[in-house]
Formats: sequence, structure tokens, C-alpha cells
Amino acid sequence: MTLVLFLILLSILVLVHELGHFLMAKRAGILVEEFGLGYPPRIWGKKIGETIYSINLFPIGGFVKLYGEEGLPASDSSSEATKGRAFFEKSKKARLGVILAGVVMNYLLAIFVFAGLYSASGIPVTTDKVMVVGIGPDSPAEKVGLKVDDQILSLNGEGFASWKEFIEKTKESSGKLVKLEVKREKDNPCLEKVLGGGTIDFQKSSTQVSSESEKFSCLGENLLFWVTPRENPPEGQGPLGVAISSIEMKKYPLWQRPFYGAVKGFQESIVWGKTITQALIQMLRDLIFKGQVPKDVAGPIGVYQVTGMVAKTGLMAVLEFLGILSVNLAIVNVLPFPALDGGRLLFLLIEAVFGKKLAPKLEAWVNNLGMVLLLIFVLLITINDIARIFSTNPLWQKIRSVF
Repeated sequence: MTLVLFLILLSILVLVHELGHFLMAKRAGILVEEFGLGYPPRIWGKKIGETIYSINLFPIGGFVKLYGEEGLPASDSSSEATKGRAFFEKSKKARLGVILAGVVMNYLLAIFVFAGLYSASGIPVTTDKVMVVGIGPDSPAEKVGLKVDDQILSLNGEGFASWKEFIEKTKESSGKLVKLEVKREKDNPCLEKVLGGGTIDFQKSSTQVSSESEKFSCLGENLLFWVTPRENPPEGQGPLGVAISSIEMKKYPLWQRPFYGAVKGFQESIVWGKTITQALIQMLRDLIFKGQVPKDVAGPIGVYQVTGMVAKTGLMAVLEFLGILSVNLAIVNVLPFPALDGGRLLFLLIEAVFGKKLAPKLEAWVNNLGMVLLLIFVLLITINDIARIFSTNPLWQKIRSVF
């Protein structure tokens, strides 16, 4: 199932990208000779109209073959069916539109996916609330019964202006018995009129409450917990052992959600674009100056592994992963490297600066060389993925320990 899901995600990304090139080429009046998923050799193909639609053997990409992409064949230069329809003959503006269309479509896909996710789950809004989003194992919070999604209203009767103030007050109370007032929406025993252990006399109580029944009480519909924050918490945990957030997922009226979702989806795609760009720059630095592929860079096998892990957490996570991959594909494709869209943009820029097209044969040769180098780079990353898999495999570690 992981393989099926991986191929579905990859097919969606490639289909959307190549569809951008295809539609813009059609609009510019360029003859599209073939629209292919995967890389040749061809497994299946069918000609519809003037274009062949094909499925190819290697399912790690796709392509749109445009007539005259590498110069005009001499035999076709006078053909009425192809006259004026070559990519090479079109204006710089038309060619720029065709080249950028794939990148734009990938970004639009990411925005659409992120917008759909935010429309369904709500828009993250910063509030002054202190919400519990995680609880450490064997922590004071876990022992007294705090739960994820609890809202902490006060500590010893004093509220908070922000989550930072809550943290400061908790640290100041380390080693002392404190009272937490908590609001709970689901499974709240106080809504069922169930009382805990009554009140605590803070003048007499200096340590933990004495029994399980005294862990909470009720103040109206809110819970009261008595707990002692730790003076020396484990590394990575605070005195209470809770992870908190001031972000709330706000659900707007149904008719407003697509608009808020679109805005947030656009912002999310920009954030991921910046993150991926920074990672690519760091990767290139390591490759050029250190001569090594960073360990955390993933190729097809690495993406396949991550797909399997993401699939276990549900559909929402898979869709978010699709959006991230779509942004990644858009960013990678604009790199000024031959065989990528960015390489063609570079040739177009050279033409604009010098006022003359590069020789078609030279451009084709450079693109072919770029494709070879790109495949070698993918191979290196794949080897890196395989090495990482073996290094974390218990059986392989045992074999290595023997030899």
C-alpha cells in the first residue's frame, strides 16, 4: 500500500506540473508531440488528436515533448501543419510562460491542498490562552490527571497574560504545592457533578496531596488540581511536564472558510518555499565545499519511506505531505541547472541579454549533459538512502559487529 500511495502522490505531482507546460503550450499555439508520465522507454501510448499520451517505464518523473524544442528539423520547416508552431520560433514571452507554467501549477496545487486542510481543521489563531498540547510520561501533570486540550486558567488563583508568564510562575513555584484551575471541554467530570477530594489547606499542606481522590475538585464547571512542580525536571521537560501552546484552531462560518483557508494556504506555501530554499542552499554548500551529500537529504527511496510513515497518521497528514512535496518540486525545478525548467530560463535570460538564441544543437547538448549529471546526483542520494536504511537496521548492525 505504501508503494501504491507513493506512486499516486508522485503521479499527481508530475501530472500537475506537466499539465501546466501542456496547457500553456497549447495556448501559445505550440504543437505538443507527446505528454508522458515517467521516463522512457515507453510502456503504453495513444495518439489523441496530434499528441501522443504515454506511460513510461521509470515512474520518477514526466515530460511534455514540444515540437521544435531543440530547433526546427530541416525536413519540417516548410510543412503547413507545423509552420509557426515550433517552441523555438515563439516569442520570449510565450516561451517564458511555457517554462514557468509547471512551477506555477505546483505552487497552486500546494496552496489548494493547504487551503483545503485549513478550511477543514480551522485557522490557527494566536490567543492569550494556555492550552496543554502534550504531557510528559511520569510527570506531575500526568500523575494528577491533566489532559491534552485542557486550558489552564490560573495558578493559585492568578491568571496569565501569556504562556510565557505561565512558565515563569510555574518555575517560581517549583517544589511548592500549587492549585491549577483548568477548563476542560470533553470528558469533564465537573460537568457530571462529580466532586474530587474537596479543598486543600495550603497553610498545612507543603507537599503532594495524600490520596488519589484528592487530585482534583470542582469550581463550578472547572477542574481544580493540586500539584507540586518539580525542582529538577528531566532534560526536555519543564517543572510540570506539559507542552503548552497559545495557538487555537478557529473555525469560521462555513461560507468564510475557503477564503480564510486560501489566505493561510498561500502563507503556508511561502513558508515552506523559504524553508526548502534554505535547505537546498545548505545542501549545495556541503556538496561543493565538503564533497558530500548531507545525511538528511532524501531521494526517491527516502521519500518512499517517509510516505509510509506519514500514511500511518492519516489522510490529513498525507495531504499535507503532498503540499510540501509540491512546493519542493516547484523550487527544485527553478534551479538554474540544465535539463530543469530553471536551465531553460537561464538560456532565455542569455538570449534576452545578448539578443541572440543559442545554437539549438548546443542547447540540446547542454541539456542532455545536465540530465546525465542529474541522474548521477539522484543515484548518489539513492545510495545515501540505502546506506541510512542499513545503518539503522538491527540485523545489519549485528552482522557488522560480528565482522
